Amino acid sequence: MFVEPSHKRENQSPRTGWIEVICGSMFSGKTEELIRRLNRAKIARQRIQIFKPALDKRYHDENIVSHNDNSIRSIPVEMALQITQLAEDCEVVGVDEAQFFDEKIVEVCDGLANSGKRVIVAGLDMDYMGKPFGCMPQLMAIAEYVTKVHAICMVCGEVASHSYRISPSSERVLLGETEHYEARCRRCFNLGDKAYML
Repeated sequence: MFVEPSHKRENQSPRTGWIEVICGSMFSGKTEELIRRLNRAKIARQRIQIFKPALDKRYHDENIVSHNDNSIRSIPVEMALQITQLAEDCEVVGVDEAQFFDEKIVEVCDGLANSGKRVIVAGLDMDYMGKPFGCMPQLMAIAEYVTKVHAICMVCGEVASHSYRISPSSERVLLGETEHYEARCRRCFNLGDKAYML
């Protein structure tokens, strides 16, 4: 279970930054957990800034929105390097859907943490083929804290860690929700379309 790190006392300087990664399949609650942590930082009166890839407009052009309809204001950006300047005056940086960012996202998150910021990143760890997605493996490797959240398999009800694509598209990036994907356990993911026949 993830325990949020305590902050150093003000007389201990410079402040230490770190990276937290929240990963898992679709419908596992990654964004929900990201919003929860960011709201706690807001309650603590910390200066926060949240970013998401500009291409993700599934629920809202600007807000980050979870499957449970919880939302928080964010800044859509085209490239990861834009985050560095936009996050200059904040203490806590949130990044949603990190797998959709370019490879510079690793350098950006590392630099922000090195400058004393708490960086909270959420994203899919695997694509619809069950392969590591984007820069998520590198982010998980350099993070101080990694939380893997799970969904429920839509076929058998077991713990799910895969995003199974139910639409015929073979594009690696296909934005969508239940019309394109369902959460599956390892067994039902490997069975593919045959899973419902058993």
